[in-house]
Amino acid sequence: MDWTIEELNRLAAECSCGLTHHPIEIREIVVEPDALQRAAAFVQSSFRHVCIFADANTFRAAGQELANRLKELAVTSSVCIMEPDVNGDVVADERTLVQGFLACSPQTEAILAVGAGTVHDIARFCSFKMKIPFISVPTAASVDGFTSAGAPLIVRGVKQTFQTQAPIAVFADVNVLVQAPRRLAASGFGDMIGKFTSLADWNFGHLVADEPYCPWIATLTAKALETCVDHVHEIQAGGPEGLSILMRALILSGLAMLLFGQSHPASGGEHHLSHDWEMELLRTGKPQVLHGLKVGAASAVIAETYKKNVLAAMQSLEGQLGQEGCGEQVEAVSRLLAGLPSADDIRAWIRLAGGAEEPAELGIDAHLVAASLTRAHRLRNRYTMLRFLKEPMSFHKENA
Repeated sequence: MDWTIEELNRLAAECSCGLTHHPIEIREIVVEPDALQRAAAFVQSSFRHVCIFADANTFRAAGQELANRLKELAVTSSVCIMEPDVNGDVVADERTLVQGFLACSPQTEAILAVGAGTVHDIARFCSFKMKIPFISVPTAASVDGFTSAGAPLIVRGVKQTFQTQAPIAVFADVNVLVQAPRRLAASGFGDMIGKFTSLADWNFGHLVADEPYCPWIATLTAKALETCVDHVHEIQAGGPEGLSILMRALILSGLAMLLFGQSHPASGGEHHLSHDWEMELLRTGKPQVLHGLKVGAASAVIAETYKKNVLAAMQSLEGQLGQEGCGEQVEAVSRLLAGLPSADDIRAWIRLAGGAEEPAELGIDAHLVAASLTRAHRLRNRYTMLRFLKEPMSFHKENA
């Protein structure tokens, strides 16, 4: 899976889908051993005052070393260690956002996100509001949001994604990645497995509701997904090769979202279930579960739900409406569902990677799963198959 920023921008400019793609403005992406050294040199070339955002674990994993390297290069770095909640979880909510803003001084020229998804979401939002850049320093191959512009935040207890900005550079040190707990790589793999259903949902929204869609960007995401499935054993082993493959796939998935300008290529019904579960865990004061672990388990639930129900619901609606052209859409969706792996296949891949096959393994009971299947579609204004099942409408494009 070889790609460069220059190549992706060239292909985006040549794309014939009819949409306006957003050029990737990330200056440098490095996934290699000793990338922290490259990160310090990059910072020193452009900034003199920066703020490092991290949690206690990620600061030990990479933040302290990066701060030391910056000091040697005469770069001043303040540090913001995100405070956990009562369960020991760092949550991207109003409280931690305020902490991030307060940690930055008027002299702060850039924010360095040293950590996984939550730290990046906080850094991304704060830097955007402060009109300064941020630099991504992942400490685990755990999510695909490192290079995206979306910042999923909990605001008044509701999960919302804000379009902010991408990092100006990414430095993923493989020496750091291999030291991260194995469950974090399993989370990253789960986030990638979710692309099976997110890509199906994106295509479905285009077929039945004429939502914007780009086959080329869908292919980029599918290639990243395919690479992870093909190398699941290396990823499970947790060595430099497997984690480099996983990290590059996660980065490419984030770049696909960046090119499209929204999260459609990488977030469908499976993410909506995951977000609903996250909000319920917060509401009830329970410990959080890694994002990708939830997404992986949700993907199997969603795939099973779609395969059992969507085609029959469309055929029933077609009979009621009797609209000309509906049969072609039903046939197209039938092919789409046939190409979606079974829930058993998805669970088998998750098992190989060391993730959670069932929501119950994550402390998410059957009642919550059932409830989320009835309400999670409301979390995004997006026409997924989950939304179709709960809010059927005419799926003929002229009436969508």
